[in-house]
Amino acid sequence: MSPPHIAGVGLGLRYPLVDELLERHAAGAVPAIRWLEVHPENYMRRGGRWPDNLRKCRERWPIATHGLAMSLGGVDPLDANYLRTLDRFLRELETPWHSDHLCFSTAHGAASHDLLPMPWNEETAAHFAARIRKAQDQLPCELAVENISYYLKPRGSTLDDGEFVDAVVSQSGCKLMLDVNNVYVNARNHGHDPRVVLAKMPLDRVVQIHVAGHYYEEPDFIIDTHAEPLCDDVYELLAWTLERTGRVPVLLERDDDFPALDELYAEVERLDRIWRSAPEKRPERER
Repeated sequence: MSPPHIAGVGLGLRYPLVDELLERHAAGAVPAIRWLEVHPENYMRRGGRWPDNLRKCRERWPIATHGLAMSLGGVDPLDANYLRTLDRFLRELETPWHSDHLCFSTAHGAASHDLLPMPWNEETAAHFAARIRKAQDQLPCELAVENISYYLKPRGSTLDDGEFVDAVVSQSGCKLMLDVNNVYVNARNHGHDPRVVLAKMPLDRVVQIHVAGHYYEEPDFIIDTHAEPLCDDVYELLAWTLERTGRVPVLLERDDDFPALDELYAEVERLDRIWRSAPEKRPERER
């Protein structure tokens, strides 16, 4: 059986949304939501309502997966038990790709429960690339990596965000799960032009895009919360990006302070209009 085709705009599947999403789907009331994304860590080795909800959703929408715990930048060995369990989960879902973050989240056996940056330099890029290739060998589908948001750039960084992502993807041969909101947050916090950063990234390797909301802690400092509505700047940056990638799938992430589903769905519909206005394929001049 071939993996499900994922296109258009999707929504991150979170527990508070499940029941109403299924009810709305049964009534034909959420047609712009074309697919869902799940965190495997929320479902692996769990019973009861969690796998039952996933089964019901999988019967109605294609599913993509987005991991939180691979710690691709870490120095501890990749967790063999985690990868074996993830492999079984991905095979069962038949997901077309799996994504995780360009970060480390464990050190010396301890988990930080956060996505922490490594120095952006050639040595770290090679380290990431080697671990990505090793992880890819143990998964049944393509692995994509996501650019992260960060608030302090580690000492020893010699590359900017776009150059670093390009180096990792080029050396590893993996795909890119491009988070447009993370690019925007970093650019605002660190004084970059987000379009310049994006232009340096390997946009021909993008298989999926994330967008989310953020919080202004101060007028010039943003926290990447996934708990607020999208701002106009992120919508505009998404449109600019899709002009250069073509119609790759776009996901709306919302992880906290969930509004009424009608409000989330209005964001999905606006994203869908932007997605449909983009070229179907990456423009030839930018290949």
